[in-house]
Amino acid sequence: MSGILTKTPKTLLRAQLRLMLGNEIAFGPGKADLLDAIRDTGSISGAGKKMGMSYRRAWLLVDAMNRCFQQPLVDTAKGGSQGGGTKLTAAGEQVLHQYRALQAEVATITEQHFQTLKPLLRKKPLITD
Repeated sequence: MSGILTKTPKTLLRAQLRLMLGNEIAFGPGKADLLDAIRDTGSISGAGKKMGMSYRRAWLLVDAMNRCFQQPLVDTAKGGSQGGGTKLTAAGEQVLHQYRALQAEVATITEQHFQTLKPLLRKKPLITD
């Protein structure tokens, strides 16, 4: 089997946070990244492009967030002489800030626990027949 490299699998412990409202994902890592991109670009379309998603997909994610929270997280203005645009609301800024802070705390706790679990793992999984 020339040309095939064998690597030891990367060992990690990953935690992903999703805020659920019923069956709907009200907020999670992708929606947080979308809010960051909206803040950076000033538009849903630009944010979608920046993230490699269609305008429709980005708009559906914004719509879901706005439906799940008491106050909208994103405010859109239609085009016209002013040119339209999209921005985060105060609630959007607050939710994004709190979520990022929670992510940082969870990452710290996860790393601490990972250091106690890692020595108990094999170097690679056993191969079964």
